[in-house]
Amino acid sequence: MIEARHLTKRYAGRTAVDSISFDVGKGEIVGFLGPNGAGKSTTLRMLTCFLSATGGTAKVAGYDIYEESIEVRRRVGYMPENVPLYHDMRVDEYLRFRARLKGVGVRETRNAVGEAMDVCSLREVERKMIGTLSKGYRQRVGLADALVNKPELLVLDEPTNGLDPNQIRHARELIQHLGERHTILISTHILSEVEMICGRVIIIDRGVLRASDTPGNLIRHMHAAGSVVLEIGVPAKKAREAVKAVEGVEEIVEEREEGSWTRLVVSTEADVDVREDLYALCAKNEWKLREINRRSASLEDAFVDLVHQPVEAVEKDTPRDAA
Repeated sequence: MIEARHLTKRYAGRTAVDSISFDVGKGEIVGFLGPNGAGKSTTLRMLTCFLSATGGTAKVAGYDIYEESIEVRRRVGYMPENVPLYHDMRVDEYLRFRARLKGVGVRETRNAVGEAMDVCSLREVERKMIGTLSKGYRQRVGLADALVNKPELLVLDEPTNGLDPNQIRHARELIQHLGERHTILISTHILSEVEMICGRVIIIDRGVLRASDTPGNLIRHMHAAGSVVLEIGVPAKKAREAVKAVEGVEEIVEEREEGSWTRLVVSTEADVDVREDLYALCAKNEWKLREINRRSASLEDAFVDLVHQPVEAVEKDTPRDAA
């Protein structure tokens, strides 16, 4: 669905996107991640033909973003981070207007708008002025706008920005439902949501592609694969020296002494569970044990690990799509 090769965007004095290459297959839900200023929105705007690229190439649904931009636009539904809505129009009026702008026929517009409102649960506000709607409903209107021409590809830039927890949950369920009929490229800072709904993630940082893989593979390949929380009735120095000697322990990442108790957070090697060995250590030395708990690594851990590394280290250690 998307084939990007050495896609680049330069502004005066800086490079926003630096020769990135990746693919998105038909039917995938892919998370597009990166810290603020990484080049995410710039990349999405180039792919949707809202912004011209400085170099490289990209195809969407087989059409070139330079030479066939109109065909690309017809096949893409784009929801930008700050949805530009006409606040003095009613919801159904706005969606009919947008459908006609996107080339939906006069006869098809009514059905297309009705279907988009049904999918986004907008029927109860269809005759309300957009300016009177809550943030959550305005986001839904923006998503209905992206859907109204029944695109093959949905590009969503921070679709849950500013929503409350209930609205975020609704948005997540809606995106999962849309993934049954559309290819989706979603940019968001809520990594727990990405881990739940995306089959693959692409991470960029400072305009450079850092990784492209499944969340599970990124977690397994990250430098800090997991950790164990240990709280024992031993002075900190003695506990630290003994625990560091246990096979599979990489380092003590956190240490806190509270009275007669010491709390350690221990990072471990990938796919290694050291809890039994730590319990045996406590039993052998007759140390009081108050807590021993394994913390599995998350996509957030992998993300932080990747974006804090030098580019050269990431290129060496992290799996990517073949460009």
